[in-house]
Amino acid sequence: MGRGLRAVLALGLLFHRLAQANFAPYFFDNGVGSTNGNMALFSLPEDTPVGSHVYTLNGTDPEGDPVSYHISFDPSARSVFSVDPNFGNITLIEELDREREDEIEAIVSISDGLNLVAEKVTILVTDANDEAPRFIQEPYIVQVPEDTPAGSSIAKVRAVDRDTGSGGSVTYFLKNPHSTKFSVDRHSGVLRLQAGATLDYEKAPAHFIAVVAKDGGGRLRGASVVLSATTTVTVNVEDVQDMAPVFVGTPYYGYVYEDTLPGSEVLTVVAMDGDRGKPNRVLYSLVNGSDGAFEINETSGAISITQSPAQLRREAYELHVQVTEVSSAGTPAAQAMAPVTIRIVDLNNHPPTFYGESGPQNRFELSMYEHPPQGEILRGLKITVNDSDQGANAKFNLRLVGPGGIFRVVPQTVLNEAQVTIIVENSATIDFEKFKVLTFKLLAIEVNTPEKFSSTADIVIQLLDTNDNVPKFTSHYYIARIPENAPGGSNVLAVTAVDPDTGPWGEVKYSIYGSGADLFLIHPSSGIIYTQPWASLDAEDTARYNFYVKAEDMEGRYSLAEVFVTLLDVNDHYPQFGKSVQEKTMVLGTPVKIEATDQDAEEPNNLVDYSIIHAEPANVFDIDMHTGEIRLKNSIRSLDALHNITPSGDHTWSLEVQAKDRGSPSFSTTALLKIDVVDTEMLSRNPMAAFLMQTKDNPMKAVGVLAGIMAIIVAITVLISTATFWRNKKSNKVLPVRRVLRKRPSPAPRTAGIKWLKFRRTKAADRFVLREDPPNENCNNNSLGSAPPPKVPAPPPPPSTAPSMGPAHWMVPTVSGSLAPQQLHPSPKPKALAEHEAAGRPVQSALVSELRQKFEKKNVHNEAYF
Repeated sequence: MGRGLRAVLALGLLFHRLAQANFAPYFFDNGVGSTNGNMALFSLPEDTPVGSHVYTLNGTDPEGDPVSYHISFDPSARSVFSVDPNFGNITLIEELDREREDEIEAIVSISDGLNLVAEKVTILVTDANDEAPRFIQEPYIVQVPEDTPAGSSIAKVRAVDRDTGSGGSVTYFLKNPHSTKFSVDRHSGVLRLQAGATLDYEKAPAHFIAVVAKDGGGRLRGASVVLSATTTVTVNVEDVQDMAPVFVGTPYYGYVYEDTLPGSEVLTVVAMDGDRGKPNRVLYSLVNGSDGAFEINETSGAISITQSPAQLRREAYELHVQVTEVSSAGTPAAQAMAPVTIRIVDLNNHPPTFYGESGPQNRFELSMYEHPPQGEILRGLKITVNDSDQGANAKFNLRLVGPGGIFRVVPQTVLNEAQVTIIVENSATIDFEKFKVLTFKLLAIEVNTPEKFSSTADIVIQLLDTNDNVPKFTSHYYIARIPENAPGGSNVLAVTAVDPDTGPWGEVKYSIYGSGADLFLIHPSSGIIYTQPWASLDAEDTARYNFYVKAEDMEGRYSLAEVFVTLLDVNDHYPQFGKSVQEKTMVLGTPVKIEATDQDAEEPNNLVDYSIIHAEPANVFDIDMHTGEIRLKNSIRSLDALHNITPSGDHTWSLEVQAKDRGSPSFSTTALLKIDVVDTEMLSRNPMAAFLMQTKDNPMKAVGVLAGIMAIIVAITVLISTATFWRNKKSNKVLPVRRVLRKRPSPAPRTAGIKWLKFRRTKAADRFVLREDPPNENCNNNSLGSAPPPKVPAPPPPPSTAPSMGPAHWMVPTVSGSLAPQQLHPSPKPKALAEHEAAGRPVQSALVSELRQKFEKKNVHNEAYF
């Protein structure tokens, strides 16, 4: 029966407690595709605009209490969402990027004020077509022999797209498929030589193929977009030995005069290997037509007469000169033949004359790209020179008059008539940025005639520009200075880079980068650097920034320069004192110091000058304007002199001190300073007074001394208790179990009662006496009437330096007051005698009151410890 009753009572108590329980709130789980609930299985496209309302947290509390919502993230991750705590609306606050972060982990929580329920959720970031294909392994430069068969694969390009689905698929095609000899496989990116196409080094030593990579398209911010990228494949054609030698300057004409000596050179034929990439050595020979009257130098091609012109039987000779290539192995290879006509003349009555395609001409013009290959022939110049005389009278030299070392003319010696060929000798000098137009005089002057007939023709070469220069800044570094209060969007400086190339190649695009560039932007075309619209500059935080600017042309050639930006300090901070009202105690003859700080970054804005703007009386103190040290005037050397100039007899002085910076405009701050003055002789006679003076401005020092004493006592108690415990444990005695309940004694033995005596500020005889009650001998006193511990513990008395003959008082004589603690075991003293001794010691009350207030404030926090 008793057990059943107890069970019923326990069950009733349980139901009573359940009735008083507060159940935790909870989220609604609305499943996949829902935009409200607990964010379970929630996904979000990566192109969702920042600031969008993307979800609503939804839950309830069983008791119907109002709930609040919260969302948090791992400290190492970005805070992507924010939540309205009252309505649960979740807003996107950071831009999403699936390629960098495809899922976001967050902790959502709901709270009714007493209970908090948190759930860890994973938000999936879905893809949008925001990534363009990107070619890898650029640049694409391949070497292809000119005899490569049609249909051969010559290179492979590859581009990747970090998007998924159709947006991540890549196909390839040529930008100009109809004007090229190449084709590209749209899926693999393999570049091939088209069927029926051939390469010819002599016609085109290089080909530039623009290949476009395009993704499969997808949705981005609600629209269907297709992104692409372009790269250039450079195909350098390698020369092979497939061309016969070529004579230069054909047709060849030579003249022999009747006074020409045997062995004289008539003319020189010039031939070169048609394969200019890897030319072979050539040898010359006469095949027929000379009848033994002429011979040719096999290496130089110079044709000489072997007989006297008087012995020659014909007026003209038709020679056939053969040139033979010699392979690298030394064996004869390809051959070519050229006719040479030699006429016999004997008069000198015609000067050399230049001919163009339409007849005599003295000006020839040509357009060509700068920096042509070394040894290239200027094929656009069709120049023939002729001297109608015969023999030596028709022999003349050709040379170019103008900038030297750029071109050479072939042949240099002509007999009668020759095709003039100009060959590139110094490609580096042919620079469009140095010369837009190159002008030469082609001079033909007879060699061995007394008349020295001559003629000239102007050669004008218009150079065409290529992208052969890198943009260059006007300086390797730029220095700018702006005030720290410049608003966002302010111009900082303009950098300039010059690309000497013309047209699109000379257009420069600017950009900046580096750790210090976050607060700045640069106009891509003008090079003007300005601050971010949201930038807030602060010279006190960061006074200098440096970063790099990049100048880049359309083909990626670039140069760098370094920019240094210095923030000019603006006087935007007031000098600040530690406290607006300060209290100081001055020892006679020793200054006190007041200090203010100015947070500005540079001088003179952060330099502070001090002054006393108000004092009563005004002739007591001086202040050092630079250091803030306050001294008594030189005329005041004792407390008596100080009292004499104080009409009211009050010995606490109030000064209004001003701290003023040196900026423009200048700012100032004032503080009220209360100064008590004490005498050095009084401090030297009483160590307790010196101690209190030291702790007046730093009460924590006194608190620290008392705390140290209490810590020692606690440590000793712990050691004694531990030793007693281990001694009893080792005794192995079985003691009866007893419980002794005792009331905790008050900590009276180590405390002292403090009695603060009333005082008047206007009389020097006012004082206070600190009295300490005798310790309680009965430490186990359980009486209910024991006195409570005092609020303010008395400071420990200083150690005695001489044996005391009787009870004595420690006194602190100051201008403000005196502190007089009694000995720990005072002897009874008549009341009248005590009052007489107290009245006999001049003390002031201001310092006593101040010390009392500071001790009480500092020890309130330590009452539990004591």
